[in-house]
Amino acid sequence: MVSTCLGPAWSLRSAAAPFGDGCTKTPSVPGNIEPGSSLATPILPLKAGRILDLYERRWNGQILQDDEFVISADEKTSIQARRRRHPTRVGRPGRPMRVEHEYGCPAWAYLAALDVYHARVFGRCETKNGIAPFDRLVDQVMARSPYAEARRVFWIVDNGSAHRGSRAVARLQRRYPRLVLVHGPLHASWLNQIEIYFSIVQRKVLTPNDFPDLAAVAERLLKFQSYYQSIAKPFEWKFTRQDLQQLLGKMPSLAARAEKIRDRTYETTD
Repeated sequence: MVSTCLGPAWSLRSAAAPFGDGCTKTPSVPGNIEPGSSLATPILPLKAGRILDLYERRWNGQILQDDEFVISADEKTSIQARRRRHPTRVGRPGRPMRVEHEYGCPAWAYLAALDVYHARVFGRCETKNGIAPFDRLVDQVMARSPYAEARRVFWIVDNGSAHRGSRAVARLQRRYPRLVLVHGPLHASWLNQIEIYFSIVQRKVLTPNDFPDLAAVAERLLKFQSYYQSIAKPFEWKFTRQDLQQLLGKMPSLAARAEKIRDRTYETTD
């Protein structure tokens, strides 16, 4: 029996297969590739390629061992407890759900980490985002088995202020020498698998966003997190380094097509 506190948008079947049978997922790669976009930067093949290799259990050309792990982590901020002036009316046949539009809005930052190979999810609710909250998430993962005894634990993160640059690398390696921080390219959240989990949370747990207080938000998030990892399978990531190279190889032709479109636009507006 599924607890009713998990909300009307959540069910055993929908949580078990958020993307269909087998929980497969191919990333949504940006299609508007033009010079100046994040895909056009020279550093992209290096940074994105390392992450794509990790998803295939490789690092610097070497196959990862069984005691090496890959963690995908990020923060989902401004999760509000929308205390509505009037209660939500549940939808019925012939009558849609009715949700009051006026509400108060205290908020959580939900920090989460996904073990890419084993579909384990670790998360916590914090009143704000920052270095200290992120370090507490790292402690939550790294202090427990099997990560505490691991040969290496790779953490894939974006360039947010809580884990940006060489200072974050040095700070975390002082605490955990076997931790390897791997930064993705700018504006490339589609490379980070934790964003897939966040999209599931948004649709299955936080919609509609109708909570009496922050405690109810945290309860729903953490109960869903616990149940999800009990039934989830690793995402079948299908976008590889070779796919990235093919995508980048299309850039000159795409840029030329964009120029032609702009030229035609200017001609019609002159």
